[in-house]
Amino acid sequence: MNDVLDLSMASARLATPLIFAALGGLLSERAGVINIALEGLMIVGAFVAAVSAHASGSPWVGFLSGALAATIAAAVYAFAALECEANQIVAGTGLNMLAMGIPPFVAKILYDVTGSTPALELSQRFRFEPMVIVVVAVACVVFWLKRMRSGLWVSFAGEHPEALQAAGVSVRAVRWAAVLGSGFFAGMGGACLSVFLSSSYSRNMSAGRGFIALAALILGKWRPLPAALACLLFGLTDAAQIRLQGLELPLIGAVPVQFVQVLPYLVTLVVLAGFVGEARAPRALGEPVPG
Repeated sequence: MNDVLDLSMASARLATPLIFAALGGLLSERAGVINIALEGLMIVGAFVAAVSAHASGSPWVGFLSGALAATIAAAVYAFAALECEANQIVAGTGLNMLAMGIPPFVAKILYDVTGSTPALELSQRFRFEPMVIVVVAVACVVFWLKRMRSGLWVSFAGEHPEALQAAGVSVRAVRWAAVLGSGFFAGMGGACLSVFLSSSYSRNMSAGRGFIALAALILGKWRPLPAALACLLFGLTDAAQIRLQGLELPLIGAVPVQFVQVLPYLVTLVVLAGFVGEARAPRALGEPVPG
């Protein structure tokens, strides 16, 4: 019983940054903007959160700073995708590459190292708070999309942007707000990595979680609650691979740790291969703002 409870708690902890990132991707893509930049936004959030928490001594300062920094990074992506009408896949990939390169450069200036930031003390880290925040965030997003006028605007921006424009609402403004909100949520997910699941920032510590969050979003058919449940599934696989490290099988012996560590990514591929054909993306996803 205790093992099941421990595994459940570990799954929830590991799923928390995924849920934040999935909520960010949901806002952007429900509004019609493809956002594969979640990985880069999480990296920005993780790095700035670790630096800010170390400088201020407060995990809350780090958490909010990481979210705001990722929001600024999302504004760069929004400018490229919405104002310059760049290919959204290419722009998102560019932001991911930029986000991977900037933290080592800044860390070298601040700490004279390129691999990580200084370790945070226990008082500078969260214990459980992000898990509570993410539950509230999911509930708020569900209510907002279904009951609030601005939430309906986001849905129309991704499904019927011409109708929204004809009603006098700026599709461009709605998409800008959605992408900025996407950055804020993804930044909170990144901050969880460095001030909740870990005690510092390490290079590329997101380790593909932004793409796993996108997979959860597709599995959840661009709906917040199913996407959050999909993130819990991926969190379970991540927790399982940690527990399975060092596993020994009869006649085979110890299973190489590399095979165990690949489990979350293997599950992601299987899920996408099995369910992506059944998911329908927003109709106007990736299309430019109506003239």
